[in-house]
Amino acid sequence: MMRVLILGGTGDAAELAAIATSQGLEVITSLAGRTREPSIPLGDLRVGGFGGVAGLASYLRVMQIDLLIDATHPFANQISFNAADAAAEVGVPRLMLIRPPWEKVSGDRWIEVDSVEAAAASLQNQAQRVFLTVGRQELAAFAHLDKIWFLMRMIDPPGNDALLPPGMVLCDRGPFTLNNERQILIHNNIDTIVSKNSGGDATKPKIIAARELSVKVVMVNRPAIPPGEQVSNVDAALAWLFERC
Repeated sequence: MMRVLILGGTGDAAELAAIATSQGLEVITSLAGRTREPSIPLGDLRVGGFGGVAGLASYLRVMQIDLLIDATHPFANQISFNAADAAAEVGVPRLMLIRPPWEKVSGDRWIEVDSVEAAAASLQNQAQRVFLTVGRQELAAFAHLDKIWFLMRMIDPPGNDALLPPGMVLCDRGPFTLNNERQILIHNNIDTIVSKNSGGDATKPKIIAARELSVKVVMVNRPAIPPGEQVSNVDAALAWLFERC
């Protein structure tokens, strides 16, 4: 039986693990462990880091992994580079499952930036009430903006010692509906959204709601990824798997 390691943490990774497991493959999903109560995928599960390239390469050897699929979040690029180096070292075939980014369309008021820090800089004297949706690990970059009110949405609450900008924390987990996102923007008088370009359907409704209400969006572009074979959906990833089985 082929043993597959999925570097997960996304809905696509969970769907892939479920289907591959149901088809008789031995699947291990690895989660970084940053979310306190993650959704548990089918198959075997490991939680926590590998210890860099050397640690991941050792894991691939010890666990006798036949195939590696990197289905991590588009902004988790460090593990993607580690996976590329470790898979090359061990000689394990590797695939990246990367959902397409959102594309700007007519009616969108996007300001595209290349980092969270640049997103924070773009708000200075340009926004008053911001819907901040970049995750709890990025909040410190906005903490100095004390003249802006922030609605900060994340899955888990920030730690007691976290640096936060002024405003309110909203703990929630997608997928979100268009009506939900529309009501958040209206009820909180939001004039600007800050978002990473994660792609996918789970959080896209906020982008649609912003377009409808002419709310500005500061969109953080994706970081670079390593070279290698990639697909954009679960069906294509499954085809890649079964071709090699």
